Amino acid sequence: MACLQEGRTRTQSNTTLSDEIIQNAFHSYLKSSLTQAQAERLIDAQMLSSAKNDTLMIIGPSLCLFFSALRCTTDPPSIPLPRPKKARHQMPDCSSNAPIDLSFENCPPQFIAFLRVWASTVPTIQSLVPQMQHDLARILCNMPPISSNSRRIDIIRGVAEDIRAVAIEISQRRSFQDRYAEDLQAAIIAGSTFSIPLKPAFKPPPDYNEATSPASISNHRLSASSSRHHSRSRPQGPLLTPEANSSIAVIRETLYSAMLDVISPVPNETNPPFLRKLRSMLKRDPPRAYYTVVALAILHFARVGIIPESGVVIGVLGTLLTLEDCPQSLRPLMSSLIDIAKTVKLFEQEDDEKMACRLQEGGEVSYDLFRMNRVQRILESGIGARGPSPTGRTLALANEINMLALHMSGLDAFRERAGAVFAVLVGL
Repeated sequence: MACLQEGRTRTQSNTTLSDEIIQNAFHSYLKSSLTQAQAERLIDAQMLSSAKNDTLMIIGPSLCLFFSALRCTTDPPSIPLPRPKKARHQMPDCSSNAPIDLSFENCPPQFIAFLRVWASTVPTIQSLVPQMQHDLARILCNMPPISSNSRRIDIIRGVAEDIRAVAIEISQRRSFQDRYAEDLQAAIIAGSTFSIPLKPAFKPPPDYNEATSPASISNHRLSASSSRHHSRSRPQGPLLTPEANSSIAVIRETLYSAMLDVISPVPNETNPPFLRKLRSMLKRDPPRAYYTVVALAILHFARVGIIPESGVVIGVLGTLLTLEDCPQSLRPLMSSLIDIAKTVKLFEQEDDEKMACRLQEGGEVSYDLFRMNRVQRILESGIGARGPSPTGRTLALANEINMLALHMSGLDAFRERAGAVFAVLVGL
């Protein structure tokens, strides 16, 4: 695996960098990372031009973070930023326009959690032999590792989950989504062997910032108002229409109903604090708030709406759905839901055993003792809220749920109704 090193003298700035500077630097590195990944045959132009939005949205930032770790030369780890091309992007405390690092001293608060998790992976990544570094890159691209050393593979899978978790949260940012097609096109052109380069089929998910506008809220006010007055056990979600009575509609409407469960102040006392946090998130970052609720709805769905042993989904109005009932194109999504439900059940069983042992020993029962609590906390508060997990299984499940939330949000069947559902959140 090639290691990109820079032998330049760098300047440290203690003045907080602007969001624009960070975004421009990230997308500059993202383009070069995608180009290098093509050169190393980790991805190709066909993949970059495919319509697999959710996959590409995570692979791209993951590779960018990985290559940045390889070329890091500082301790503690920092990220070298490219020189600004225009005067309006002049970096603070840098009159000579010398290169500067993104460090903990100048990182904007909204990116500190990303930087901290990325920095924690740098020593491990740089200590790997080239073959294992290449295997890590393959895992980040959803390819199987070449090495058969199971112990080392477990280590790099854990690192991959850390990188992937940061990449997922980056991919949820609207500023990233709006510029990613340009990054893909630049990488396709740089590595193209065709006389006429392919064009990326990528299109951003719905813009949930627009859903918070007064006009949008007014359009969906009646829907939001009626949806909030749902029953305690299972809120009344959008009902299936005769023409939409299909597998995807069953999953969609059941997920929407689960979303209403998630934002309900009942049935437990833990929701009010979360709802206060969600209202704050809606004001500063509407897309992130939407993805958070979708992810929590998937978790809720997996806990109460799927029978893991048989893989049967219990949909709205008691509709039953199995993998065999789904068309071929929908089976990967259905399989992901079932896999998540199986992992959730396993974690819950392990948590019950921990509880029994702790009570038998007379020890204190803490919130972090239970794996499912840690999963929920990551989904609610992001990668910065993660705790130590020796095997990385907790973060792996949270990542799987977040990736499915991103995938579902990009499907046309979900896009069609996303505005109405988002209006419910705005009406909190």
